[in-house]
Amino acid sequence: MEVSEPPDEDVDRSIDSLSTTSGIERLSESLNSSVRDTFNASADAYQPATIIWTAVKGVVIISIIVTALVGNVLVIASVRRHRKLRVPTNRYVVSLAAADFLVAVCAMSFNASVELTGQWMFGRVMCDVWSSLDVYFSTASILHLCCISVDRYYAIVRPLEYPAIMRRITVTCMLGSAWLLPALISFIPIFMGWYTTEEHLEELRKNPQKIELKRRRVERVSVTQVCMFEVNRPYAVISSSVSFWIPGLVMIVMYCKIYKEAVRQREALSRASSNTVLNSVHMHRASTSRHHSRASHQLLLHPSDASDFARPVTYRTAAELNVENGDLY
Repeated sequence: MEVSEPPDEDVDRSIDSLSTTSGIERLSESLNSSVRDTFNASADAYQPATIIWTAVKGVVIISIIVTALVGNVLVIASVRRHRKLRVPTNRYVVSLAAADFLVAVCAMSFNASVELTGQWMFGRVMCDVWSSLDVYFSTASILHLCCISVDRYYAIVRPLEYPAIMRRITVTCMLGSAWLLPALISFIPIFMGWYTTEEHLEELRKNPQKIELKRRRVERVSVTQVCMFEVNRPYAVISSSVSFWIPGLVMIVMYCKIYKEAVRQREALSRASSNTVLNSVHMHRASTSRHHSRASHQLLLHPSDASDFARPVTYRTAAELNVENGDLY
């Protein structure tokens, strides 16, 4: 008795049905897991402790942002209103206040939304824009601090050269550099894709809608969207050097020289004050000795008086001799 084998088509159809069934089961399990995780995340988000912590964090972040905005606006308004404050040095201060104001507006505000909601809600393009603005204005602020340290160095250590070096054109060029250099490590490399790794770029090309925001698993939250700023090594070295290491080194050198000059001037003032005290003591002693010598001179006889004592006394009559000796009679 022969057993007929099923045709190949039936076998393939059976395998396909089994694979389809297993795929549907896996998809269903994945969806159920996502729903459960989302539900758990939502439930956790509405717990009293989570709400209180989010509220406290929101108050702190908003207070910092408002303080930064109001403080920098007051600095700019003060310099603009008072004519005495419109000196070349304060041009650095006004420009620094503008940079810090824009940091609060363009960088801290988006960061606040991420901290409070736990995810990025503005899309891939705005993710790149936010990253560029954050790098740009933060670097500009640090470069302004570097310019201020150089200005203070010439004003304190080399004051005679300060008017000739720190002219209006010099200040303008320094401020222009502080605003232009950050663009070389922010907008250009970020929008050209030079800042990140090849893996990240490949992932962006394959699924641009998904990676707008790289997904990560945070506790029970399964698919939190975040704005990832993943950099490669060359960009990290160049960016950190321009925005931190080089300006930091310049500021350390400048302020060390300023400190040494301040110590030197303090020692010079101390020596000058000591010399002044010693001179006043010597002058007081000299005046006192002159006063005593004058008083002693008044007590001494004049040479003419001494000559009178040396001259022999003659008496014309006996009566004068008796009067000198006290004999009236």
